Amino acid sequence: MSISALTIAVATPLPSDLVEPLMQCDPRLLVDYRPHLLLPQRWVGDWGGDSGVTRTDQEYAEYVQMLTPADIVLGIPDSSSRLLREVVEHNPKLRWVHTMAAGGGAQVKAAGLSEDDLQRVTFTTSAGVHGTTLAEFALFGLLAGAKDLPRLHSDQCAHHWPDRYPMRHLSEMTVLIMGTGGIGRVVANRLHAFGATVWATSRSGTPVEGVDRLIAMDDLHDALGQCDGLVITLPGTSATRHMIDAAAFASMKPGMILVNVGRGTVIDEGALVDALDGQRVAFAALDVTETEPLQDDSALWDHPRVLISPHTAALSAHEGERIIELFMDNAVRFLDGRPLRNVVNTIEFY
Repeated sequence: MSISALTIAVATPLPSDLVEPLMQCDPRLLVDYRPHLLLPQRWVGDWGGDSGVTRTDQEYAEYVQMLTPADIVLGIPDSSSRLLREVVEHNPKLRWVHTMAAGGGAQVKAAGLSEDDLQRVTFTTSAGVHGTTLAEFALFGLLAGAKDLPRLHSDQCAHHWPDRYPMRHLSEMTVLIMGTGGIGRVVANRLHAFGATVWATSRSGTPVEGVDRLIAMDDLHDALGQCDGLVITLPGTSATRHMIDAAAFASMKPGMILVNVGRGTVIDEGALVDALDGQRVAFAALDVTETEPLQDDSALWDHPRVLISPHTAALSAHEGERIIELFMDNAVRFLDGRPLRNVVNTIEFY
């Protein structure tokens, strides 16, 4: 059943040039955008805004007042699960919240909403908009490992010109992708173009373009023993926590190149350090870590065969445009009574 009109409250520091197309998206949508109430962005993609900036009591009251009568909220208010819960509980009209993060399910889970509220309000994420950027980092990490970037850098710093030696090549490698969502599918496409043999884990068994072989999760350890590279794109849930543990590392073919662009909790970092020291893993490129920021005393910081990225590989100057395109498509779907894209699973929260 279609809907006649809905109000969208913009709860995230969205630049005005991205609000304009939203306002023109559909005449049935009324956009409530009050930029003076939104915390300023510190960097591109900072959808929570600067927590160091404090609203006056009057501004905060107006901000909450803007959110409580809305039908739709765009963005987790101040990226605060506590404030999200407050808005949901005090707004009986609220029907849909869109999270700016691809992994927004974790924020929804942290809000501790009741079953009734989870049934009443639909939550969606921005999963998929970061597919190309994270796929590029995944390829970068695989190539850095294949070309032994640490050795190249060490030799250059030492002004050392060694004898020639062979490098590894993606076209001669089998790479396993864990997760065939929006990110994993793009990674598969890019790897296929490089001539790699691409395997991917799958719970459904549905064929994926660019994937040569689907791996059932029960066969994960066996597959790890036959692969040269591993790309993790999985979300952080109770089901994926430490999925790559000591047993998984022990099953790997020696010389594994590991890239994680999913969530840091998927990897047991203590077991990873042991696998690196034991040469089971030759190189690890990590855009995410189990605790962020990475703790000062983590052995990963100084390990010569680890590359750390501060959870920034997804960011792009065009990220906001892609999120708004996704949101507008979903908004029209919502108005027309059609299924939304990227609905949060409120059991596993991914």
